[in-house]
Amino acid sequence: MLYYLFQWLDKYDIPGAGVFSYISFRALMAILIALIISTAWGGYFIRLLKSKQLTEVQRDARIDPFGVNKVGVPTMGGVIIIFATLIPCLLLGKLDNVYMLLMLITTVWLGSLGFADDYIKTFRHDKEGLHGKFKIIGQVGLGLIVGLTLYLSPQVVIRENIEVKQPNGQITVVHAAKEIKATQTTIPFMKSNNLDYADLTAFMGRYARAAGWVLFVLVTIFVVTAVSNGANLNDGMDGMAAGNSAIIGATLGILAYVSSHIEYAGYLNIMYIPGSEELVIFICAFIGSLIGFLWYNAYPAQVFMGDTGSLTIGGIIAVIAIIIHKELLIPILCGIFLVENLSVILQRFYYKAGKRKGVKQRLFKRAPIHDHFRTSMSIVEEGCSVVFTKPEQLFHESKITVRFWIITIILAAITIITLKIR
Repeated sequence: MLYYLFQWLDKYDIPGAGVFSYISFRALMAILIALIISTAWGGYFIRLLKSKQLTEVQRDARIDPFGVNKVGVPTMGGVIIIFATLIPCLLLGKLDNVYMLLMLITTVWLGSLGFADDYIKTFRHDKEGLHGKFKIIGQVGLGLIVGLTLYLSPQVVIRENIEVKQPNGQITVVHAAKEIKATQTTIPFMKSNNLDYADLTAFMGRYARAAGWVLFVLVTIFVVTAVSNGANLNDGMDGMAAGNSAIIGATLGILAYVSSHIEYAGYLNIMYIPGSEELVIFICAFIGSLIGFLWYNAYPAQVFMGDTGSLTIGGIIAVIAIIIHKELLIPILCGIFLVENLSVILQRFYYKAGKRKGVKQRLFKRAPIHDHFRTSMSIVEEGCSVVFTKPEQLFHESKITVRFWIITIILAAITIITLKIR
C-alpha cells in the first residue's frame, strides 16, 4: 500500500518519494519492519499465550539426558512469523504482481492449516492434532493453486538462454527477445542446465506441451507437500527450524534477485524471470520475521512455532523455489529437511518390517534424525534392537541446532555454486 502511495507522490515530484521504486530500499525496509514486528509484538503475543495457558505437551526433564524441561512453553508462535511476514509485504510490495499474490496466499493457506492443527492439540487436548489426510489435502490443494496459477497467468513468463558463438570462438549467453510461457527448470551440475518437462512427455505428440504442464503441476504438488512436511519434522529443537529456514530463505533471495536481473541472469546463464524481483521483498520480510522469532525461540525457548509456523515456512520455501524454476535444487538446499523426512520414513519401514516378524527393532534410537543425537539407549523401548546406536556421547540440543545450521550454510553455498559448476 505504501508502494502505491509513494508512486503517486512521485508524480508530483515530492522529494524522496521515488526511493520506493528501488528493490534494495524496499527489501531492507521489509527486513527492518519484520524484525520490529516479530520482536516487539512477539513479546506481547507470548505473554498473551501464557495468560491463556496455550501450551503444548512437550518432553520433560525425566526423559532428556541433559534435564531440559519444556513443559508449559506456549505454542502457536508461528502466528508471529506469519504476521511479521505479511505486514511488510502488504505495505511495501506490488500487490498486482502474481508472484507476490501467490506468496501471500501460500502464507495464509498453510498458516491456517497449521493453526487448525495447533488449535486441536491445544484446545481439544488431542495430541494427534489435525488428521494427516486433511493436512495432505490442504498441501495438495495449495500445490494445485500454485501450479495452475503459474500455468494460466499471462504474467508468468521467462526468457530463454541462447548461446551465441562469437567470431573469436568464445560463447556468450544472451536472452531471447521474446518472453514465453515454459515448463523449464534448472538442473544442477549440467552444462545445458535447463530441463523442459514437456520434453519428458514428447511421446504424447501434439499433447506433449499440455502433458508437460500437467507434469509440472504434479511436481509442484509433490515439492510443496515434501518440503512443508520436512520443515515440520525439523521443528523439534529450540531455534532449529527457524535458523535453517532463514539460511535457506537468504539463498532463495539471492537466486530470486539474479533471476529478476537480466544482466546477472545472462552472466550466470540462468533463465530471466520478469517480475520475480517482488519475491525479494517477500523473502526479506520472511527472513526478518524468522530472525525476530529466534529472539524468543533460541535456547531456552520462550515459545514454540508449532505447526502454524513449521508448515508455513516449509510451504513458503517450496513455492519460492518453484516460482524461480529452481525446484530441482531443493534436495541440495533443503538437504536437512530431506534427511529428516527420510529418517522418519526409514524408521517406520524398519519398525513395521520387524513387527511382521514379531520382533522389536529400530533403525535409529529416535526419529527424526536430530533426536537420535541426544537420545540415550536407556530410554529406548525395552527389548528393542537398534541398528545405529552411535554416538555414545550425547549432545545438548543447542549444539545439535548450531551444527545443523552449519550444515545448511554449507548446502546453501553448494546450491549457489551449482550455477557456475557445469
